[in-house]
Amino acid sequence: MKLPPCQTEGATVNRTISIAVDTGGTFTDITLVDRETGILCKAKVPSTPDDPSVGFITGVRTILAQAGLTPDSISHFFHGTTVATNTILEMNGAACALLTTAGFRHVLEIGRHDIPRDGNIHSWVKPERPVPANRIYEIEGRLDFEGKQIAPLSEDTVRRAVADIRRRGIPVIAVSYLHAYVSAVHEQRTREIIAEEYPRALVSLSSDVLPVFREFERSMATLLNGYVMPKVSRYVTSLEERIAGEGADGRLLIMKSNGGVTGAGSIRRLPIHTALSGPAAGAVGASLIGRLTGENRLISFDVGGTSADICLIDGNIPTVTTEGSVGNWPLALPMVDIHTIGAGGGSIARVENGSLLVGPGSAGALPGPACYGHGGTDPTVTDAHVVLGHLPPRLLNGTMTLDVDAAARAIERAVARPLGIGLHEAARGILDIANNAMIGAIRVVSVERGYDPAEFVLAPFGGAGPLHGGFLTRLLGMKAAMVPPEAGVLSSLGLLWSDLKSDFSQTCILKTNSLDLSLLDKAFQSLDTQARNWLETEGVPDSDRDILWFVSMRYAHQGFELLVPWPVKEVSDATLTAAIGNFHSAHHQLYTFSQPEMPVELVLARATAVGRFAKPALRTLKITGAASDAITGSQQVYSNGDWLSCPVYDRDRLGAGATFSGPAIIEQLDATTYVLPGQRASVDCYGILCVSEES
Repeated sequence: MKLPPCQTEGATVNRTISIAVDTGGTFTDITLVDRETGILCKAKVPSTPDDPSVGFITGVRTILAQAGLTPDSISHFFHGTTVATNTILEMNGAACALLTTAGFRHVLEIGRHDIPRDGNIHSWVKPERPVPANRIYEIEGRLDFEGKQIAPLSEDTVRRAVADIRRRGIPVIAVSYLHAYVSAVHEQRTREIIAEEYPRALVSLSSDVLPVFREFERSMATLLNGYVMPKVSRYVTSLEERIAGEGADGRLLIMKSNGGVTGAGSIRRLPIHTALSGPAAGAVGASLIGRLTGENRLISFDVGGTSADICLIDGNIPTVTTEGSVGNWPLALPMVDIHTIGAGGGSIARVENGSLLVGPGSAGALPGPACYGHGGTDPTVTDAHVVLGHLPPRLLNGTMTLDVDAAARAIERAVARPLGIGLHEAARGILDIANNAMIGAIRVVSVERGYDPAEFVLAPFGGAGPLHGGFLTRLLGMKAAMVPPEAGVLSSLGLLWSDLKSDFSQTCILKTNSLDLSLLDKAFQSLDTQARNWLETEGVPDSDRDILWFVSMRYAHQGFELLVPWPVKEVSDATLTAAIGNFHSAHHQLYTFSQPEMPVELVLARATAVGRFAKPALRTLKITGAASDAITGSQQVYSNGDWLSCPVYDRDRLGAGATFSGPAIIEQLDATTYVLPGQRASVDCYGILCVSEES
């Protein structure tokens, strides 16, 4: 797993080679691996926000040239994308119309009778909905909660609505009818009518997107699916065309928010499943670090140029939620439970009303931090690291020179002078504020979920994560920071370690004190069949298939539920008892209490289909020796009001067993690690750097 810039000795042109491309706000990360030999290359190229496919194909060309391979040698292209995420965050998706059951036109506007936890009840304003009321059409026809028809679908009403939508030139139609999660017959007939009346329209059905109860969440997911559909579809098509244009025929697989990948065809139909595509890949990569080190409780900490993504991993499995959100809008689809804040290397520092603030605004890829020399003049977190000496004068294997003077001028002008403090105090203040914002985010996924961060190790990665890892483990009292050798491109490596994955859910509200097990068994068998059919469509051999069962449960009269694993693929009194025990334990973990004497309700059944890929071979370090052999120079770092001499280590020359004390800077192609004074670092056989407090 040791990743020097490129490791190609003995490489052969074969079909065991895969490429992973993770698109970030500042850089696009690329990793190439031969799954049989473990030979691996990595690269970073600038992202191209106007057309991310340009950065994608540039990265592919770069890594192929670096490895001395041709495009026709690639079997798979794995990709983590931010197209859907950015479309939602920037609110620049397609114009949509919504067809809904008569009487339910205002479901979206009503929403839920609560406000965000960080909102002020006196000043919070309900966010704008993705579709205005004048583009919502009420359709006659209704099913009951069992899927029985109360009133037939009014096809004339549908045709009139579609004709008006066509006249207005609205390109996307979302359909969310009452109780469509039980029976999709009315929604499917509506799609047929739309195809007759407006064949160019893109259609999003709730029975395809989120076939579960709760009208607001189901309607919102269906709308957001349509909202991002044109952009994501064009992007995926562009990728396939560019890949083919390079002479490659490898299959394109896209990372989903649930931590699995799927084919491009599925993403065109259900693009909303990529809403957390990139961050999910990072969590999968971090879980690999846990398996290699024997640490099964980690908190992944991915810091790029714009944001920090944090995820709790318990038992080497990233936690998954159906209560996530993207921007201001809830998204009840299964997704890796990632908390994101606007704190990255490019986060801009400023003084407002005498107070120092950092982020969420970012200098982005262009112009970037002042020290990059691309025209940026605003001080950023990266500039603060440069001024304090935490970064070497050159990055990216010496190809990028940092302008220390420009960073100092930016901080002096925008922070130090307005606050009346010295340059280095201002730079340290910028880092203190950024670090505390990151601590707050870590507490959201740990303390607020019933976990003590002191029982976890931190897995910092991304271009800026290892710069902050030592600070955070010390401030939170965590066991250690485990910095992977491929820290800057770990999300792309996570793509290579991912599996095909899809979730199938069915609302199934049953009380356990009067539960008809045959109904639950029927629900699971139906979901299992859907999962098997999907695996068949994806071409997964029987030996590489796995289907897992889950249930959502709650205490009677609760308005929320918890997803827990069903023990084995069998419905019996014994498996029900075990699942209820799992629920009580999960409730106690999250809320510090459980009520075994209370009746429990089953709300939803889920089957998760997994198609396993062969995992890349892991390569261990062959080099050994003293850490001093990897020293390339030294520089001064500012710490607690003093300047200290700090050795600079070449990460690629650190052998297994190397140990050294801070302060220390470890440089590599894709990231820089800073070890604080009073901390100790050691390298294991996989090249993972363990940073902990000296005893």
